[in-house]
Amino acid sequence: MEDTAIETAPDRPERTRAHSRLAVAAAGMRAAARLRLVEPEIRGLHHLVRRGDVCFDVGAAYGMYSIPLADLVGPDGAVHSFEPQPRPRALLSAARRATGAGHIRLSDSGMGRTAGHLPLVLPVRFGLTISGHAHLADGLATTVPARPGATRRIHVPVTTIDDVCAARSIERVHFIKADVEGFEPEVLHGAAAVLERDMPSLLLEIEDRHLARYGRTADEVAALLRERGYAMATWRDDGWQPAERVVLGTRNYLFRAAA
Repeated sequence: MEDTAIETAPDRPERTRAHSRLAVAAAGMRAAARLRLVEPEIRGLHHLVRRGDVCFDVGAAYGMYSIPLADLVGPDGAVHSFEPQPRPRALLSAARRATGAGHIRLSDSGMGRTAGHLPLVLPVRFGLTISGHAHLADGLATTVPARPGATRRIHVPVTTIDDVCAARSIERVHFIKADVEGFEPEVLHGAAAVLERDMPSLLLEIEDRHLARYGRTADEVAALLRERGYAMATWRDDGWQPAERVVLGTRNYLFRAAA
């Protein structure tokens, strides 16, 4: 598992400049969320994490969540970001360097139920990889369209949240975001010990169209988390509002410990 974290802490003046760059980048991401150029849930992250928190960004892509999370938790916190696709990971790595966000620990692994290696399916359209629809080919219940050139595959390392916490001596996890095109239940299985120990807030993409690949439904995922004592919410009307069920057209759902 490649870990491209910046291990050495910069001196105070450099840290101040780096924090300013990170704050500007995070503010830009929130502004884009207000315009719905990126996911609107980014605007609600400040309700979920605070200085010093430990976060996981699973399926980090180019850093749409990692950058604002890093700004919110500050240098005393940590954002553990996982992105197995080379191009999006390179963009996030560049953004981390540009903003001085050394507390983002960027890894090239996917996340799942168990550690190992799996094929990552990359849809291709007009010769271009559609990175936002990449998904791990483990336990697929349906077949991806097989026309020539429709997909390509790369083999990637896979780890689990529980294993990462053990390896990195992480004593508490406060927040997990996972957007992995239907593989979210496997990520949760691989975080069983952390969920039991910490009950972190979870921001998950759960859509039937993606979960069906693995023989799952969104209602099943929501029910499983309710059984664990979580309450579900969505970002609406500039706030996190309680949600009773998964509805068509809403992709991301927040799960927090029920009051």
